[in-house]
Amino acid sequence: MSTTGAIVSFVVIWWLFFFMALPFGAEPPEVIEAGHATSAPERPRLWLKAAIATVLAAAATFALDRLIGSGWLTLRPA
Repeated sequence: MSTTGAIVSFVVIWWLFFFMALPFGAEPPEVIEAGHATSAPERPRLWLKAAIATVLAAAATFALDRLIGSGWLTLRPA
């Protein structure tokens, strides 16, 4: 896989994992203040979720690179 292909794959996979991680641990506050959304989490922990998404996306991009490099997965027309 080329460097450009690896970067594009990583970014797409990272966003997929990040959006999948967003709902985990999201609990609304017990007391809702005026002007706040009732569904807004009290502690969203976005840095933790971004770190988890980064680790998982790196592993998935590495696996994708190995699959393409080994010939098991081709992205070229037959």
